[in-house]
Amino acid sequence: MIDYDDYKNMPPCPVEVALMFVDNKWKLLIVRDLMEGTKRFGELRKSLGGISQKVLTQHLRAMEASGLVCRQVFAEVPPRVEYSLTELGRSLEDVHNAMYRWGEEYQKNLQKEGLQK
Repeated sequence: MIDYDDYKNMPPCPVEVALMFVDNKWKLLIVRDLMEGTKRFGELRKSLGGISQKVLTQHLRAMEASGLVCRQVFAEVPPRVEYSLTELGRSLEDVHNAMYRWGEEYQKNLQKEGLQK
């Protein structure tokens, strides 16, 4: 997990810094889902499909510690917890959109070449 306040150990390469915060597919997919708005844990897990409760919890905690996600707990019985992107997390929208466009083009090229149905 990244210590959000530990700037002394940041790598000199900006790409490497970015990868420290979104170092796997789940984190980028969590960002994708939270770009639509605030979600509860169960909504995220359902929309991500295939992610375990443990892994989702680990990633949400890491993203909260990194300043990408805000976790809000409501004093209700049973407790309600909601997740949303922080301003820093929202700044990943351009990264997400660029990856989306690239993936879309890649799919088109595969279809054009007859490599994908």
